[in-house]
Amino acid sequence: MRDYENDYPDFTQGPDWEHGDEIPSNKSNNRTFFDVIEARASRRGFLVGGLAAAVTGMLGVGVSTRGALAQSTAGSALLGFAPVPVSEDDSVHVPAGYRTQPLGLWGDPISGDMPAYHGANTGEEQGHQIGQHHDGMHYFPIEGTDPYEGSSEDGLYVVNHEYIEPRFLHADKYAGMEMDVRSVVYHDGQRDDDEVLKEINAHGVAIFRIQKQDSGDWAIVEDPRNRRITGNTPMEIGGPVRNSKHVVTKYSPDGTLARGTLNNCAHGVTPWNTYLTCEENWAGYFSNTTMEDQKPDLPREHARYGVSTSPQGSRYGWHLAADGADEYVRFDATTRADSPAEDYRNEPNTFGWVVEIDPFDPNSTPIKRTHLGRFAHEGVVFGNTEPGKPIVAYAGDDARFEYIYKFVSRDVYEPGVTDGSILDHGTLYVARFNDDGSGEWLALAPGRNGLTRDNGFEDLADILVNTRLAGDVAGATKMDRPEWGAVDPATGEVYFTLTNNTRRTEAQVDAANPRAGSQFGHIIRWRENRDDPAATGFNWDLFVIAGDVDSSRTFTGHALNEDNIFACPDGLWFDKDSRLWIQTDIGESAQNRGDLEPMGNNAMLAADPRTGEIRRFLTGPTGQEVTGVCTTPDQRTMFIGLQHPGATTTSEGFANGEFSSNWPHGGNSVPRSGLVVITREDGGIIGA
Repeated sequence: MRDYENDYPDFTQGPDWEHGDEIPSNKSNNRTFFDVIEARASRRGFLVGGLAAAVTGMLGVGVSTRGALAQSTAGSALLGFAPVPVSEDDSVHVPAGYRTQPLGLWGDPISGDMPAYHGANTGEEQGHQIGQHHDGMHYFPIEGTDPYEGSSEDGLYVVNHEYIEPRFLHADKYAGMEMDVRSVVYHDGQRDDDEVLKEINAHGVAIFRIQKQDSGDWAIVEDPRNRRITGNTPMEIGGPVRNSKHVVTKYSPDGTLARGTLNNCAHGVTPWNTYLTCEENWAGYFSNTTMEDQKPDLPREHARYGVSTSPQGSRYGWHLAADGADEYVRFDATTRADSPAEDYRNEPNTFGWVVEIDPFDPNSTPIKRTHLGRFAHEGVVFGNTEPGKPIVAYAGDDARFEYIYKFVSRDVYEPGVTDGSILDHGTLYVARFNDDGSGEWLALAPGRNGLTRDNGFEDLADILVNTRLAGDVAGATKMDRPEWGAVDPATGEVYFTLTNNTRRTEAQVDAANPRAGSQFGHIIRWRENRDDPAATGFNWDLFVIAGDVDSSRTFTGHALNEDNIFACPDGLWFDKDSRLWIQTDIGESAQNRGDLEPMGNNAMLAADPRTGEIRRFLTGPTGQEVTGVCTTPDQRTMFIGLQHPGATTTSEGFANGEFSSNWPHGGNSVPRSGLVVITREDGGIIGA
């Protein structure tokens, strides 16, 4: 059995599925990562001994020069906290000696006349409030000169808003209705205009100043730099796709401008002190009903990304807003005119990019940096940067059977001189993982790795708009939802989460492969050849295979235990002491059910990559995903995000006002995504 999605007859029932995730669309014959693992294990002769023997032998010595990693019971000089237990309650739990504070909740005002949150906020008001469903985020010290050095008590906070849950966004209007996580309300086939505006304005990015108060708590303060960037905000198109035919629209006939950013998942922070927001599952926001011979006629740049062919098949039906305004009609990508400059057939091509934002200049226009590729971007993580050397950035395509990418700039980094334009020139690569633990970076450039005119790629812009297809042709390894990446600041080793590890049916179980339907995921890592981030070869292994006490395996073959079992790793971040923070995202359809029940609510763990010890640091409330993490420069304040608390609320529960979570205010309140501020009672370094 070759196809991940076939492990579940309905892919939406997989443990990692959440509302809005992409329909699997990789039809290539490229090998999956499980083919690679299986071949590597087979070459080493794993005929007996079950999972422990197979995993221990398969992982071998590893790429690190620091010795054996990921023993779940080893002592750690980095991890000084007592692990918290698994939890299923509607609270945030942290270790003894730590305290938490909610901050920056969906609906909190940051700009304009500071409209207060209430259940009937208008669409315009939402445009001055923090958006819904927090994801990637970063604290920028207020000095504005370095993203990691400066004040630890005053800064600009930037946070992504991945998607929305309309039933909570419109809680007052929808009260008493049976609404699930997908539901929106239509009237005679149309959407209410203000509901659509509110939904668009709840997407995007929020930038707001925060300060530590005399009490020790943090607060949002008014500042002219506070602003919202939404699904309607004007953007520039930068890089090789600028001015190309692929992004010509009625809004921008010369292909230089776009409107808005959507489904902003993880992020990146540049060495020159700007913020990168990453567009993930954007394809579902569009509908293309173009037909030929009574069949859907999608261009490849729509089909390979899963644009819907149903008139109401888009995620929220924004193109059906009643007043027919241009900012809503654009989500209909159907060919409706004689040329692309007269309709929005190319509007989906203006999404799927990495967008650069200057948080310190409220008048700056965000720029879509197209040389970083077009796909379901989870995030961007930079290799360790050195003056006089190229910039290197890694990214994962968070969809089933998609790829891991690396960008290497043409120009070298010059502190104080380099700006975002360095991301417009260079080479985008895609990863191939070999059976023997080696790997190759395959260039996605004209004339290389099959990317020729004869194979349908006219130029670099064509390759970038069709990044996934280029990866197919080049021969990349099909991965299982590559999510966040992190680079160890001490060694330069790169870690990536792969949310799920599903491979076998019951019929395929044997003594050497005893686990069917593995649902738990793993973390891969690699080291670039010669420790050069710009190298075109690397060596890889697995840091940890997640799971319960019976199915998990660490690098040395040890099982995880009750202090650190976890599933579906997603968020990943190294602090400057090289603690690796791991966040989990068990989809709402599987939380606290079946094989995932022992994991409890989604959580955050910390790992010491020197000893390999892993400890559970935090558990979140019901129905949420822990996502986004950073600290102040002194590492004495940590910020994390809680996304979609209450997502496990049933339709009947919503109608009855019985939500599965009421975080953070309790009672019968509507759940709200938000930040959590974490500090130590003794004022010490987080995690130490």
